[in-house]
Amino acid sequence: MDDVGQSLVVREVPLPVPDRGEVLVKMAASPINPSDLAFISGGYGFKTGFPVIPGNEGSGAVVASGGGFMGRRLVGKRVACFARIGIGGAWAEYMVTNASHCVPVRKDTGSEQAAMALVNPLTALAFINIVKRGRHAAFLNTAAASALGRMLVRLGKRIGIPLINVVRRENQADELRKLGAEYVLVSSEEGFEERLKALSHELGATLFLDAVGGSLLGQLVLAAPMHTTILAYGRLSAEPCIIEPGALVLQHKSIVGFFLSEWVKTRNLMQLLGDLRKVKKMLDSDMKTDIKHRMSLNQADEAISTYKTEMTGGKILLMPEIFP
Repeated sequence: MDDVGQSLVVREVPLPVPDRGEVLVKMAASPINPSDLAFISGGYGFKTGFPVIPGNEGSGAVVASGGGFMGRRLVGKRVACFARIGIGGAWAEYMVTNASHCVPVRKDTGSEQAAMALVNPLTALAFINIVKRGRHAAFLNTAAASALGRMLVRLGKRIGIPLINVVRRENQADELRKLGAEYVLVSSEEGFEERLKALSHELGATLFLDAVGGSLLGQLVLAAPMHTTILAYGRLSAEPCIIEPGALVLQHKSIVGFFLSEWVKTRNLMQLLGDLRKVKKMLDSDMKTDIKHRMSLNQADEAISTYKTEMTGGKILLMPEIFP
């Protein structure tokens, strides 16, 4: 990518060389996530300037190390991996990233599920951790038909804490009910705000997870019970956020941001290893992600356009070894 908002261009470039503490990963697959759209639009900033390679997570095989104990141990292993923050790089045949950003995957885990094993699963575990630590009687999630939303439906049932799911369309609500979701609200239906307020107060939902922003965020603030925390973790809506300050000041509600990379920093090594073990065990069950399309790097622009109109029902994977 040569500038913010420009079309993506596939180019042949010299094979990147890892520095000490880094590894070179031969990429097998990388999903398109909302965080990738934010990256492309310049939302994270670009530490190296242009051109820049998008892609924040993926899977592959470590083929070289720049040195260091961890990097050397990873050579020859299949891994799920994060790209470096502000640098990206997963939408490529090869990516250099920090050795600490790579997690070896089990032999029975395919490259496709491994490619989606970090961003959404770790975010889901973080949210469940926050729910339990805050002793919330119930919680709410918007954009609930997403891959992350479906994980939260399964995990919410596992821990026995009610989850209110907010979606835009009735067909999305039907899909979540088939997964076992008990409480589903459709934001486009008449009377949504009244039902949202009544249900959140009835269940005592004092943690709202919001990936949408825009006018919906204002509705959440007004409907939430007193002392509710609204965790903003995305902005799928292009609308401005209009908030009623009185609801925050007089009812002791708050809006705070959530960024996965910052949350990971709050976990000590043992906690993080425990999180990763949980993810590995559940990749084929509660953490499994459906796949809608598999496309080549040459089809990246088409893949992004498709993703923007089909964000639910399965992920789009970019796979270097697929040729159109």
